[in-house]
Amino acid sequence: MKIAPVLAVFALGAAASTAEAEVTSTITLTSDYDFRGLTQTARDPALQASLDWANESGLYVGAWASNVDFGEDTDSDVEVDVYAGFRGSFNDDLAFDVGVVQYTYQPSGDDVDFTETYASLTYKALTAKYSYAWDYGNTGSAASYFELNSAVPLPNDFSLTLHGGYSSGEYWTENYLDYSIGIAKSVGNFALSLKWVDASDLQSAQKAPGDVFTSDAKVVFSVATTLPWGN
Repeated sequence: MKIAPVLAVFALGAAASTAEAEVTSTITLTSDYDFRGLTQTARDPALQASLDWANESGLYVGAWASNVDFGEDTDSDVEVDVYAGFRGSFNDDLAFDVGVVQYTYQPSGDDVDFTETYASLTYKALTAKYSYAWDYGNTGSAASYFELNSAVPLPNDFSLTLHGGYSSGEYWTENYLDYSIGIAKSVGNFALSLKWVDASDLQSAQKAPGDVFTSDAKVVFSVATTLPWGN
């Protein structure tokens, strides 16, 4: 897999984090890049990296990269997303986040880049988020995604992770649900995650040739760390 752009984001984040406390970089190695129940790497592993800047006002900007595999008929090897937003809280229990993300795919021969807006509310351990793209995958068709996520703290730095999502809009020939349940644990500077993922309502993506964009049920394991350490 081509990981040079991913490593470039990692290197930039590592360098910036030493000079600016508001800059962080998260590196993730995962057994599959799952996006809303659909594999983006044909069920192969992915190396992912982000570079994020935030200040006390709630403003933030960032970039995120991952290798992808969309099959032999496409040119894209790497996804690079850039985003910006504003987050804050109403009180100790209720927080919000609004923003926009630009999805880009390199090389750009597939011409599937698109923009998506999002807004979320978090109440204690539960987050509800709505995302909308008016030109999903540069197709001229709109798509939306509503999701619920929860991370319930458990003893010994474990947590129970729950997710449910619903994809709809004119882009989709059939609306579908995706969902996952997993366990996460912090071990020193690393976050470990093991989850079961399925999107069985999307029948057209079941048993896809070469596992490209398949929605078949799977188990995903990931290891992540955020730099700088020790903050």
